[in-house]
Amino acid sequence: MASSSRNAQARFTGLESPGRRRLVGAGIAALAPWPALAQDAWPSKPLHVVVPFGPGGANDIVARAVMEAAARQLGQPVVIENRPGAGSTIGATYVAKAAPDGYTLLAPAAGVITNAMIRSRMPYEEGDLIPVVMLAVSPSVIVVPPDSPIKDLKGLIAASHKGAGLNFATAGTGSTPHFVAEMLKLRAGARLQVVPFKSGSEGMTAVVGKQVDATSEASPVVLSMVRAGRLRAIASTWSRRIAALPDVATAQEQGFADIVIGHWSGVFAPRGTPEPVLDKLNAAVNMALKSSELRARLIPLAIDPMGGSRAEFRAFLAAEKARLAPIAKAAQMKED
Repeated sequence: MASSSRNAQARFTGLESPGRRRLVGAGIAALAPWPALAQDAWPSKPLHVVVPFGPGGANDIVARAVMEAAARQLGQPVVIENRPGAGSTIGATYVAKAAPDGYTLLAPAAGVITNAMIRSRMPYEEGDLIPVVMLAVSPSVIVVPPDSPIKDLKGLIAASHKGAGLNFATAGTGSTPHFVAEMLKLRAGARLQVVPFKSGSEGMTAVVGKQVDATSEASPVVLSMVRAGRLRAIASTWSRRIAALPDVATAQEQGFADIVIGHWSGVFAPRGTPEPVLDKLNAAVNMALKSSELRARLIPLAIDPMGGSRAEFRAFLAAEKARLAPIAKAAQMKED
């Protein structure tokens, strides 16, 4: 398991070169029994995929694009349903309590594992949601107002030590932007006052309006605002530069090797969903992620298609829990 976790973490942080990295990894093995599975009744009606965030965000973009392509593999339409709220627990709880028949699925982000770190009580058990396949990841981009004197991470940290420090907008307690802020505080010594907003878009609007000094968001969300000159990108939290923002140095390039985090999305099913259904769904998504049309749609948005086997996704989640739990504890992230 340790080896599997390291491999999953390497794929997430981009440590494997594009030429060597396996898009679907062991997930291709799931394709072997495809002819037999195709004879099964599932799916015989549309699938409902719950995105536990509002429309237009990174997870919504990924879920719609990938599951639309997977629908062609499965021969049934996929309906995306946005159920935002409570740090994604509303949507997650809905799916966790749904019938385990493969027709109600969840496409969450990191909150599906981090919420248990910050909440004293959860409305469902961790094992109530079964990991099926990883869809994609995209780096966080740290941004400031376009006329800010801050040009890079060292400038951000230096500015944070003047006066009362800097305000950093997040999308709520335990969100990926919150983890970015705490990484900057714990690992780079930044003096930041975390300002939680209901969504990442509200945080970005606050930066544009100079109500706060900085924030971070998923690359596909900030891309248009950076290109339009409404925000200035000072770093990405990735192991390599974003092709869509080639002039933006990574935190690692700027001397902060431990600041690596991104926005990932995957598919989960209710506990008790039949194994053949899980395998068939995994195979369909992996086939979709191989599509040159889908990749051409996602990669320019700085979204990295992933895929892989169910075991690889489980290993990735275990590695992320081990990596993020100490940060949540040190930062005393709590939300009741």
